[in-house]
Amino acid sequence: MGGIFTKILILGSQARYETYLPPLPFIRQQELVFLNQESSREDILAAAGDASILFVDAITPVPASVICSLPNLKMIHSEGVAFDKIDLAAAKARGIYVCNNKGCNAGAVAEQTVLLMLMLLRSSLRGDRAVRTGRQMEMKERCMSAGIKELSDCRIGLVGYGDIAKAVAERLLPFDCELYYYTKHRRGREEEMQHGLTYLSLEELAATCDFVSLHCAVTEETRGMVDEHFLERMKDSAYLINTARGELVDNLALREALIQGKIAGAGLDTLSPEPVPADHPLVTMPAPAGDRIVLSPHLGGITEASFRRGHLHMWRNAERVADGHKPDNIVNGVE
Repeated sequence: MGGIFTKILILGSQARYETYLPPLPFIRQQELVFLNQESSREDILAAAGDASILFVDAITPVPASVICSLPNLKMIHSEGVAFDKIDLAAAKARGIYVCNNKGCNAGAVAEQTVLLMLMLLRSSLRGDRAVRTGRQMEMKERCMSAGIKELSDCRIGLVGYGDIAKAVAERLLPFDCELYYYTKHRRGREEEMQHGLTYLSLEELAATCDFVSLHCAVTEETRGMVDEHFLERMKDSAYLINTARGELVDNLALREALIQGKIAGAGLDTLSPEPVPADHPLVTMPAPAGDRIVLSPHLGGITEASFRRGHLHMWRNAERVADGHKPDNIVNGVE
């Protein structure tokens, strides 16, 4: 039987948590307090100042001011994979675990990645509009004249090589693409051969590949990594895919590259900031550049199966901490 906490604070949708609540006896012993993600520090302290566990959406900020105001806090758990909105240093200074759901949505995000690639190659959004407005044959003739490149003819470059990038590689193998990857620490030859991957430096990958697909975490080193200089290295026939985090991309640099035709297009499941404002520079693209970008509302990792896996992991980690044990997937170095 797990230990008992006074309160578990959840900054997120109560309906979503109830939908994916796993059948663990431990949960019935807890007092769950739900607040929305925009709750102020004062709201949090008033409702759950003595909370021992904090569950948060992956894009919800958890600043030091909140962390330091919760004296009983033992663990902060991201509902997703990302954790860059949580002040890791402040949590570590107090010995508070910060954990994530590493790998829980890898397959789902990989599917979204391949979807965006295919949508760009097949001009899916323009095609849909053409059919709806009676211009089917006009669009078809234009595509036949311009040519449609198959995914099997593409060189795919994966930037980062964690769970999601591996899942993307596995799903692309049947397409018979050429697969390349870059990560700070190169993998062994056996693993490269298993996934049909060739290692390239970041600069070589940007210059070589028809698709550059981002699969790395946001750090001080990677924030804004896709900037003017990165985009200039890419081929003018190449596409950028981002199913990782919007903070990896310089929005204005990408907008300009699309307008100037320096790259062929972009497929983005994530934008920064989030929520995405209606006047975002990558949302308000002028024609014809706007036809070369496909946007999706950060749907990659939010499948039913992903949530079931992620929520089960979160509650099991809470039970571990309640029992005085160390949780897994600790991202802030607390021992």
